[in-house]
Amino acid sequence: MPYRPDHKFETRRRIIESARRLFNRKGFAEVSIDEVMENAGLTRGGFYRHFRDKEGLYAEAVRHFLRKEVPERWQKGPAKHMPGRAFAKSVVDAYLSRDHLEDVEGSCPLIALSSDAARIGGGVKAAYREVAQSMIEVFKANLQGRAARDQAVVLVALCVGGMVLARALDDQTLVHDFLGTTHKFALKTTGWRNGRGR
Repeated sequence: MPYRPDHKFETRRRIIESARRLFNRKGFAEVSIDEVMENAGLTRGGFYRHFRDKEGLYAEAVRHFLRKEVPERWQKGPAKHMPGRAFAKSVVDAYLSRDHLEDVEGSCPLIALSSDAARIGGGVKAAYREVAQSMIEVFKANLQGRAARDQAVVLVALCVGGMVLARALDDQTLVHDFLGTTHKFALKTTGWRNGRGR
């Protein structure tokens, strides 16, 4: 029986989705190609029809975050057709949410994969840069004035840094402090009104 026309695309998508979740949970070094393929319901032999090596898959898994059609649970909320500032505020609200904190497998790769991107370099670092630049552009497009890009960079640093630290802590009071205080200052930096809406 012949494969459907979209079979190759769908298989590649399954591999990337499997890899993205495993890499987010365990990191690059702790995930094997066999594990990725098994988790996708496929055999190892099919891997090399789609990717040259694990590093190439890793870069695609990072980029996949920008192309996902279905948002993660923590991303659900106001849509992109909202007015500029309202949409950008909704990004801050979602990023620094308890839902995002708890969704390790579905989290933004800027949080889960920063150490790996720094160590591996090459195509992985380029993919990581694309995600960071995309987030900067979302904020910059919704800020005003000559300092808009600088403010956008600060917002990305606050969102990512706040979540990285919150994830690494075992003290729930401190976790709450990092998420809440970072959220408050992110909104204050831009002049947006506080109120998490969650």
